[in-house]
Amino acid sequence: MKPKLEIDKGWTEAIIDDDCGFDKFYKVAHILETNFNITFTNKLNHIDIIYWDFDFKGSKLVLLYNIYLGISICPLAFKESTLADNNAVEEIGTLLFQKLLNLD
Repeated sequence: MKPKLEIDKGWTEAIIDDDCGFDKFYKVAHILETNFNITFTNKLNHIDIIYWDFDFKGSKLVLLYNIYLGISICPLAFKESTLADNNAVEEIGTLLFQKLLNLD
């Protein structure tokens, strides 16, 4: 299975979970760190939004959490993202989504 992919904003966004709490975000972040050797390079935490930047296969991506929209991954450059960035989002999103399905 694959995550839901949205491309209508001008970049690819992998929707990991559209209805979850902070605890699921931290679970996803832990899976990225431990299973995919991801290191978060910048962490911005707000009351209802979290943005954690990371590199994956040469692309700069961001793990996003919004209390209203859930968890997603997208390119850090958003509209200026490259095809490689968007492909990296789809790849890591799919790998992560499959890992989460195996845990549930």
